[in-house]
Amino acid sequence: MKNVYLRNFVATATLVFMCFLLVAVSFVGIGRGYIINDYRERMDNNASEVARTASAIADGDSLTSWSLSMTLSSISRTTGNQVFITDETGKIVSCSDRAPMCEHLGHQIPADVMQTLETTGEYDQMSTLGGLYEKNRYAVARPIKTSGDGKDIIGYVFITNVVDNILKTWSSLTGITAIVTIGVFAAAMIVSLMYSKHMAKPLDEMAAASRRFARGDFSVRVRQREDPTDEMGALIDSFNKMADSLENAEERRSEFIANISHELRTPMTTISGFAEGLLDGTIPPEDEKKYLRAISDETKRLSRLVRDMLDVSQLRNRAADPTKRIDFDLTELTLQTLLSFESRATKKNLDVDPRLPDNHIMVHADKDAITQVIYNLLDNAVKFASPGSCITVRIYKDNGKAYVSVRDYGETIPPDDLPFIFDRFHKSDRSRSLDKDGVGLGLYLVKSIINSHDEDIAVTSRDGMTEFVFTLALAKNEVGEKKTNLF
Repeated sequence: MKNVYLRNFVATATLVFMCFLLVAVSFVGIGRGYIINDYRERMDNNASEVARTASAIADGDSLTSWSLSMTLSSISRTTGNQVFITDETGKIVSCSDRAPMCEHLGHQIPADVMQTLETTGEYDQMSTLGGLYEKNRYAVARPIKTSGDGKDIIGYVFITNVVDNILKTWSSLTGITAIVTIGVFAAAMIVSLMYSKHMAKPLDEMAAASRRFARGDFSVRVRQREDPTDEMGALIDSFNKMADSLENAEERRSEFIANISHELRTPMTTISGFAEGLLDGTIPPEDEKKYLRAISDETKRLSRLVRDMLDVSQLRNRAADPTKRIDFDLTELTLQTLLSFESRATKKNLDVDPRLPDNHIMVHADKDAITQVIYNLLDNAVKFASPGSCITVRIYKDNGKAYVSVRDYGETIPPDDLPFIFDRFHKSDRSRSLDKDGVGLGLYLVKSIINSHDEDIAVTSRDGMTEFVFTLALAKNEVGEKKTNLF
């Protein structure tokens, strides 16, 4: 689990880091472009505004008036930019009070700059302006036109600012972004660490439970999460259901071994005791035949026990195989099975009342397995029906199902025994007194076959009447044909 937990944490951490790194780089890049464009736009606006003001204030060709100088100073103080004005030839004639080049009045702007202004009507570049500055500055220039027709250019206004000042805000933004990114990343790592531990905990519990399962302890369960509807909750629920199934299977296995050991031990002990008595002469010669017959009966009982156990295994596996299921006539199958009990019913003076429909009832099931079900139920009814009473077999349809009912009249099954009537090797007091040859697997086999078909079987016993009823799925294409009762 540690490797899974570590891999999950590293993967999550890497993903979060890459996402935040991408976001941070994108944000910083976009922020830098936005800040530069914002500065550029504001300087362009300032330059245009100064140009319009200078055009309005200038008296004739004069660009050195006191009011214009005050306007330049005000703009410089407000924006932090340096502002100066040149005549139409590019010679500096006026500047703001904060401009360090005021001492350079008369300085000539380079010809290439003036060529750009004359050609395009604007200048917007990084430049030292012909050595006016030691380092490149961001410079914006606009023409000053006459206030009349606005066609004649009488000068130019220049606004500059150092790059450090322009990028100062960007640097601050970058720092804030870095701090926020680191903080959020750290918080995400802590959350990822806690979440990974939370997610890995049930996996650790299931691993520990699996190890206990391997040691034969099936009682352990994984504690369900607060939200049992998510994927992990569903996994835990499935794991616990698997544990329940394993525990039940182990209980059934232990019970089966205990029951079969008991059932085998009794005849084996009898056979061994009688055989030793015959060999050592403790049994008188005149009684030898009687004891040999007892040994033969116990041997037959062992054979029946082994046969029934094989039937349980084979028929359960066969009935659980959908490929073995076919469409067949349930009425006809029941009549054929009833015929095999004719002699036993007559010997016991039982009246068999087959209340079967005149038409076919086609069902979809394993024919051999259902034959065994009907045979076992009829065998049970013949065994326990009171001599001279009646056995009723009924087949009918209801709610898209076929129903088979086998009813006998005799001693009632005690209510305490009814919940266990289909258990392996279970024999009620009634069956122990009336069925000395049985091993208690017949009804268990019936229940197993019916359940493997995803159908139901029920038993009721009261007032001297016992009835078994089971269901089967009807065939898709049911055919009607008249039938004749044989009893």
